[in-house]
Amino acid sequence: MTATQTAVPLHTLAPLLRGTVVLPADAEYDAARAVHNGMIDRHPAVIARCVDEVDVGRAVLFAREHALPVAVRGGGHNAGGLGVWDDALVVDLSGLRGVHLDRTDGTVLVQGGATWGDVDHVTVPAGRAVPSGLVSTTGVGGLTLGGGIGYLSRRYGLTVDNLLQAQVVLADGSLVTTSEEEHPDLFWALRGGGGNFGVVTSFRFRSHPVGEDGVILGGPVLYDSADAGAVMRWYREVLPALPEEISGWLGMLRVPPGPPFPEGLWDRPVCGIVWCWTGAHDRGQEVLDELATFGEPLLVGLHEMPFSQLQSAFDGLYPPGYQWYWKADFYDRITDEAVETHRQHGSRPTTALSTMHLYPVDGAVTRVAEDATAFPHRSGGWAGVIVGIDPDPANRELITRWSRDYWEALRPSAAGGAYVNFLMEEGDDRVRAAYRSNYDRLARVKARYDPENVFRVNQNIPPATGETSR
Repeated sequence: MTATQTAVPLHTLAPLLRGTVVLPADAEYDAARAVHNGMIDRHPAVIARCVDEVDVGRAVLFAREHALPVAVRGGGHNAGGLGVWDDALVVDLSGLRGVHLDRTDGTVLVQGGATWGDVDHVTVPAGRAVPSGLVSTTGVGGLTLGGGIGYLSRRYGLTVDNLLQAQVVLADGSLVTTSEEEHPDLFWALRGGGGNFGVVTSFRFRSHPVGEDGVILGGPVLYDSADAGAVMRWYREVLPALPEEISGWLGMLRVPPGPPFPEGLWDRPVCGIVWCWTGAHDRGQEVLDELATFGEPLLVGLHEMPFSQLQSAFDGLYPPGYQWYWKADFYDRITDEAVETHRQHGSRPTTALSTMHLYPVDGAVTRVAEDATAFPHRSGGWAGVIVGIDPDPANRELITRWSRDYWEALRPSAAGGAYVNFLMEEGDDRVRAAYRSNYDRLARVKARYDPENVFRVNQNIPPATGETSR
């Protein structure tokens, strides 16, 4: 045990909570501290598995009383593994996974530890969905607080654009409800500002019709990596002009070695587009049939499926515990120079799972003002991410070097700033760049709601100096 762990009376936390407490000596400690990214190996002082808002508040106050850092763990998917921290008290929300769809108004109440798979399980059978990301095991809290880019963004906006209300445990242990009418400055900051302002124990979202009774049209269209240049030049022109009922992200990857992919394509470097049509099927089939005629695809995997099936399509490919190294930027355009860079680096992923993705950020997203929420990237373009992935820790340096080299080569075409949910621990300058002109306002809100920077294990925004507290 560390000096911090021995000096703090950690055994006194358990009687304060309805939930359970995990200490370093407990058999389940290693499993409890593990996060999705196997590259992260941190040893918290104590893990508080909270079951309600009272538990969360008491855990936060205990951490403050004993000068312990506070880490907040939802789904554990954070790129930098910031749901855990050395010698910290981890507020583990995994016991808070309830989801309720109000069928009268279509709103969805989601507890702070739920995953998007939990949400889809309730909403998709009702023919509805909340705009989210692209992997169902991702936590609702982390994705929402960073913005929320996914298949429904072009049609319905970001996840934060569909957030109506949140309950938040603040740094003083109190619970507040925040919305456009209540604590509006805090509500503004939560919509993209990350976990800087408190622990969100529940969210209320607006949901939307998706497909026909929750069934959409979509799937991958794969091209040989040698055709990546032509595919990207076509994609950058056609995507913004398509109806907003369709979205499609582009990736450079290797074909996974297993069903549903034909064995002849296994491990082959390809350029792929994953399409998702969420409108009426007759019109969607017409649009997708036309898109599939471009070039000479190796595979056209477009078909009807529940929206939840597309959302979970990559869950099995990326189980917890693999090594992940992320680099990201926003791009206003996919320039000719960038296309050549993608062709050179993306056609040679260093390991079988390493990949590059470009997610469109246009349509409904651009109809929200840059300063209307903390998420500032509203001018169109793409959120790009390069991820080195491998199950073997021995390949950590290999995937790190590939991702960095690829990212550095693309920097001349970057728009400035990256999607905060794709950042690892990259320093204050990268955080400031991610928030652009909204950063200073976020720092002022931080000063009002967390002047001592209790919630600093995140993409941290230090409180502005000279600001008064609430």
